[in-house]
Amino acid sequence: MTRQNISSGAPWEPIVGYSRAVKVGPYVHVAGTTATGEDGKVVGPGDPYAQTVQTLKNIESALRKAHATLKDVVRTRMFVINIADWEKIGKAHGEFFRDIRPATSMVQVSALISPEMLVEIEADAVIVDE
Repeated sequence: MTRQNISSGAPWEPIVGYSRAVKVGPYVHVAGTTATGEDGKVVGPGDPYAQTVQTLKNIESALRKAHATLKDVVRTRMFVINIADWEKIGKAHGEFFRDIRPATSMVQVSALISPEMLVEIEADAVIVDE
């Protein structure tokens, strides 16, 4: 099996030493992803729903680079600053995964890397039709 490191182009990837996603065989692991837009700024400040939507779009983009889709996702992990926002975050997650229904977790954390960030999501995928 070969390994493919997938970059989002974020300037901190080489500094920290990580990839947005890593594909090995049919497995794709997407690193913790936030609502960072193409300009490097957080999309939807103060809006957990908007941030979740942008985060999932960023995950979808990483999956495409690995020749995978959201349909291949088998697990997500959501890290949230305020668990009271679970319905807004869950609504956005449901809009992307309603019919796919991966195993998932949502846990509250004390902080993310930037105070504007409210949500961070990881995803694992298995490409069955490779």
